[in-house]
Amino acid sequence: MSAPIEWHRASCGGGGNNCIEIARDGDRVLMRESNNPDKVVVTTPAKLEAFLLGVKAGEFDHFAE
Repeated sequence: MSAPIEWHRASCGGGGNNCIEIARDGDRVLMRESNNPDKVVVTTPAKLEAFLLGVKAGEFDHFAE
């Protein structure tokens, strides 16, 4: 039997309760929205790191415009 997944919630913006949650499950990283917890995005630590570096570099800023 595997250990239960421990979700960590990011600070919510805009005063709402819809937050991003992230967890580790072995060699996988899991992400979901707190208001829709049944839909989970699964990735690897390396891919998450590459994505976060892209976010920090502004590669996705056009999605917020």
